[in-house]
Amino acid sequence: MALQTINPATGALVREYEEASDDDVAAALAAADRAFQDWRRAGFDERGAALRKAADALDARKEELARLMAIEMGKPLAQGRSELEKCAWVCRYYADQAAAFLAPEQIATDASKSFVCFQPLGAVLAVMPWNFPFWQVFRFAAPALMAGNVGLLKHSSNVCGCALSIEEILHAAGIPKGAFRALLIESKRVSRVISAPEVKAVTLTGSTPAGQAVAAKAGEVLKKTVLELGGSDPYVVLEDADLEAAAEACVASRLINSGQSCVAAKRFIVVEPVRRRFEELFVEKMKAKRMGDPLVPGVDIGPLARRDLRDDLQQQVQRSLAKGARALLGGQSTTGPTAFFAPCVLTDVTPGMAAFDEELFGPVAALVGAKNEADAIRLANLSAFGLGAAVFTSDLERGERIAAESIEAGSCFVNTFVRSDPRLPFGGIKESGYGRELSSFGIREFVNVKTVYVK
Repeated sequence: MALQTINPATGALVREYEEASDDDVAAALAAADRAFQDWRRAGFDERGAALRKAADALDARKEELARLMAIEMGKPLAQGRSELEKCAWVCRYYADQAAAFLAPEQIATDASKSFVCFQPLGAVLAVMPWNFPFWQVFRFAAPALMAGNVGLLKHSSNVCGCALSIEEILHAAGIPKGAFRALLIESKRVSRVISAPEVKAVTLTGSTPAGQAVAAKAGEVLKKTVLELGGSDPYVVLEDADLEAAAEACVASRLINSGQSCVAAKRFIVVEPVRRRFEELFVEKMKAKRMGDPLVPGVDIGPLARRDLRDDLQQQVQRSLAKGARALLGGQSTTGPTAFFAPCVLTDVTPGMAAFDEELFGPVAALVGAKNEADAIRLANLSAFGLGAAVFTSDLERGERIAAESIEAGSCFVNTFVRSDPRLPFGGIKESGYGRELSSFGIREFVNVKTVYVK
């Protein structure tokens, strides 16, 4: 069966890719197992040199690869360039830091010597989404490879070109061919790959249902998982916030990747004294953003990645309007062969509406009124998700207290929008998943934390 890439800005077929056969997958698994025996013994210097070469290639091919993302999944060129720069950063970061992160730790006991060391597990299967087709992969691959693991990539079917480009870049940089392979297979075949004895762990970034399916299968065969799933991130705007700056940051976050980001702001919870003014500023700034062909310079919002995603988002908007939400901007039905969805701002959003309870994966903002700080925190936490969050206030001590103690999320930022950073752990709680990526926490997810005790 062929895997198809459809340009979401035109509706045209870009390319068909032949799906890997069962024999192809078996060969890749065997090759990964063999490669692991050598790669695990490669020193940090050798692994780091390969990752630095990969970073150099990402920099050198930035324009070409940004264009590929625009064609395959609709990312505006400027955002594609930024994504590739971040991938190069994470490669260099782990090349520099891995040895320190995984250095043995001496622990005083009644033994003559006792310590903890960190050893790689083997082949890690990565099930990755289309929305950040390079970043999501390198976010897993850089720490996994530096730890001495090998990688198998099951990417989304609509970004096969990106998957193969990543494989090519890593091989050219010196990663052995068996140590990183892209498996061009449909999602229904992932379960069998998880069960393969060569696979030692699984990481997934995607929807909550996808995470549940992968976790269930991995649990059946007792394999470690890290899951970064959906989000309905709340941004709390308090009465003492700089409303102009808050609206600017909130709109920027809502429109990251044309609204298709797990960690983008989704629900904007605003206390009543400043709610109407914030709504005015928010709509004004949303209107100023330019939607269009992602290959055209200056475009802020591209199409959604697929037409079915456009249709699903439209249904969520219509269900919310039917329950009493009001559209301050957009909200009309969209049809046709392309996947564009005009920016939409909904207000009077309350619990029980799709715009409040579900993840809106596209340029739709849900504005929620709150009586006061306590009510805003209650509404922020009234969600099945717990990925990211933000608080806007001129009182930094107040903001820090709310962020650290009150908001239920894996990350909470004050007076700016949430973003991942190689230096900081990233992940969620509740239905947003478990485990952490990035920083020292991320590289230790897929290692054997081994105790050595010498009497």
